[in-house]
Amino acid sequence: MSRISRNVSVILRAERLIARAQLAISVKRAGFYIAAGVAVGLAIIMLNLAGFFWLSAILSKPVAAILVAGTNLVLALILVLLANSINQHGDASAAVELRDMALQDIESEIRDSLAEVQNTVAGIRRDPVGVLAPEAITTLLSMLLKYARRRKETPNE
Repeated sequence: MSRISRNVSVILRAERLIARAQLAISVKRAGFYIAAGVAVGLAIIMLNLAGFFWLSAILSKPVAAILVAGTNLVLALILVLLANSINQHGDASAAVELRDMALQDIESEIRDSLAEVQNTVAGIRRDPVGVLAPEAITTLLSMLLKYARRRKETPNE
């Protein structure tokens, strides 16, 4: 049973490590998304005006507006792809492996315990007195020893 509790503790620790690693990746991604938003905002404000006025001198105003907007979308797409390219499995792989090993050990312990219970039940079916007698004798002797100690400790009145 101590192996099971130890493995449960290991699993919980591994899950905490996995959660921390995933949180760190999420924070990094959020930073890139914020940077992408700021860059898009600045690009929209500054480059849109400059690009629009420059292109409107050469082309018609609707075509100039479409080209400026397309450029902004390409920049935003590049930043979003950069944010999505961050690998979240690299940092947590050791903790995932540790968790999986602990789960396998728990499964093995449960299978062993189940086999032991099945063997005990089979023994009880074959020879109920032979299997249960040692347990009963141990319990009976334990009770008699406790009773004897109590009598010895209490003075006769």
